[in-house]
Amino acid sequence: MKQLVLIIHDNLKQDVADLLRNIKQVKGFTFSSVEGHGPQSEYDMALAARDKVVGFTPHSRIDMLLEDQDVDPVLAKLSKSGIGLKKNGIYWVTPVEVCGRI
Repeated sequence: MKQLVLIIHDNLKQDVADLLRNIKQVKGFTFSSVEGHGPQSEYDMALAARDKVVGFTPHSRIDMLLEDQDVDPVLAKLSKSGIGLKKNGIYWVTPVEVCGRI
């Protein structure tokens, strides 16, 4: 089992949610609001004037659990989606030792 985490600009949230709902390997996902801190590009179209002044941008974090063999197909579908994730998203994958419901 693996945890896939995506960090995306807030403006992509609905498009990514729609995409994930249509990927059969994705059984569910969770959105969390996060703030991106770091060097910001003047040419980043997702940045509002407010973001440039306050020094952070609103992002969404998406967490999902996937079977090991499903990680690469899900990443491929996200990458090929054409909704701007290559430019406005990052991800990482971590192993999950135990998961369940309490």
